[in-house]
Amino acid sequence: MSAANTAFPTEGAGFDEPELFSVRYQPHRSLGPRGFLVVMGIIAGISFVCGLAFLMMGAWPVFGLFGLDVLAIWWGFRLNYRAARACEEITVTPSVIRLRHVAADGTEYREELNPLWTRLTRDEIEDFGVQRLALEMRGRPYVIGSFLHTAQREELAESLARALAEAKRGVVRSAV
Repeated sequence: MSAANTAFPTEGAGFDEPELFSVRYQPHRSLGPRGFLVVMGIIAGISFVCGLAFLMMGAWPVFGLFGLDVLAIWWGFRLNYRAARACEEITVTPSVIRLRHVAADGTEYREELNPLWTRLTRDEIEDFGVQRLALEMRGRPYVIGSFLHTAQREELAESLARALAEAKRGVVRSAV
């Protein structure tokens, strides 16, 4: 999974608890800013040349329509990049599960769950893998990893299940 580890700041002073699991993930976009400029330059160049050909034949309205096509493609890419600003963070410690979801528009949602009362639910289709992954506490599901690929969702489910099992088992502290 292409997810970077993150850590949440601890709220209380002296709150020294081991992190059992920590992950931050966001939607993948294969086309970076430089690639976007190259693609838009190629599309604009082709549209200009084709529009110029129609302009020389006397079909001048077609020239403007080629410009609208470039504008529509640019707008579609901008919407796609705005959707990529969403992210989710999950941190599991022996006493709390912290969920943080940031939507594409910037709204943030935080939730803290008790790992002893939380279970991981998976909706799985045999041929297609894990389709929905949620942490459920007191009958309320908190859907996670909705924008991940199926293989990444399965990897997240396995790691999170191990961390939840460890949190429920308890942390062994040694008195040295």
